[in-house]
Amino acid sequence: MDLAELVGDPSARIADTRWYLDEPDRGRADYEAGHLPGAIHVHLEHHLSASSGPGRHPLPAPAAFASTMASLGFGDDHRIVAYDDGGGAVAARLWWMLRWIGHTEVQVLNGGLTAWLDAGLPLTTDVPGHPMAEMTVGESPTRTIDRDRLATNLGSVELFDARAPERYRGEEEPVDPVAGHIPTAHSRPYEENLGPDERFLSPEALAARLATPEPPVLYCGSGVTACHNALAMAVAGLPEPTLYPGSWSDWSTAGMPAAVGSNPGSPPG
Repeated sequence: MDLAELVGDPSARIADTRWYLDEPDRGRADYEAGHLPGAIHVHLEHHLSASSGPGRHPLPAPAAFASTMASLGFGDDHRIVAYDDGGGAVAARLWWMLRWIGHTEVQVLNGGLTAWLDAGLPLTTDVPGHPMAEMTVGESPTRTIDRDRLATNLGSVELFDARAPERYRGEEEPVDPVAGHIPTAHSRPYEENLGPDERFLSPEALAARLATPEPPVLYCGSGVTACHNALAMAVAGLPEPTLYPGSWSDWSTAGMPAAVGSNPGSPPG
């Protein structure tokens, strides 16, 4: 079903998740300047992260996240569609988190805001007044791993790094205190899940770059874009991966070993 058919449907909710690392308040400003009809702005730092915890964007407690979404008007009975203007990088975080609390009726708009505008569809500045909803925590299909458990299992799990190749190689690190990657990790930049039009590649192409004998562990800088690889795996029909929510921001600040260069490296001795 096209998202345009869901606009105005009381059983659906649309989430605008635009957010920018170097301008964290710009997403809200862009939303106010024009957004999909009926969309509510969901902020990565205010709504999809805890104030403290492992990494730069730690997961909130499941019940706290459910309460936040309910206060924004997203409930158990709603079909939820998320979008952004970055190929789904932040929208995938909301997709993953909703599934994390058991709400599996959630999708990401393929191609995001660009696809909507390319289709000649309108934007609005009207902010909907959705009433408080009920969002509960249910059985989750997702899996997570923390830093200590991951460190113990390095070398026995497949590990994918979703960050840009230059950050993986340790050539630059604009945010975190140490450059490089977790030893044994393979580079799987999330941007390579997308074609030039910012739409996902075919399921076959995604499977070719992400399939492993056993479901991998996914990480990125702070547990956001790793969710894009999880979404790509779902599009490809692959088994559910495991997310390391703290990701490189947690690993690097804890003084854990780092590898540099194009090779994954070996498990620490």
